[in-house]
Amino acid sequence: MNFRPGNRDEPEINLIPFIDILLVVLIFLMLTTTYSKFTELQVNLPVADAQAPRENPKEVIVAISSDGRYSINKELLEGAGVDTLTRALSAASQDNREVVVIISADAAATHQSVINVMDAARRAGLVQITFATQQSGGKTPSTQP
Repeated sequence: MNFRPGNRDEPEINLIPFIDILLVVLIFLMLTTTYSKFTELQVNLPVADAQAPRENPKEVIVAISSDGRYSINKELLEGAGVDTLTRALSAASQDNREVVVIISADAAATHQSVINVMDAARRAGLVQITFATQQSGGKTPSTQP
């Protein structure tokens, strides 16, 4: 048996590889993390690149302003209810079910006002609905089915 005290080397911890790995992980997290705030979404609507507007003699143009006023074929409507819109759309279409309803809403108009027009068109029996937009490069309005 060997009872001599031997030289016991203390284990040495090398911190340099550990620091290298931590820095690589930190850089990876910094590059892959997005710092977007979902409460600050900025949406600009509507702009679309569409085909040239088609000539359609059987169309009813419904304009919606940013404050919720409606105009059908350039005639301002009194009232903003769905029943009022339904009567006005029926009168403008002259009970022709082949009429195309073109909704030309302001970009700042509420979604509810657009939904009201769509609901009124459905109640009036008009099923062909399209939306007017402006092209992204200019101010020429177009329709997008």
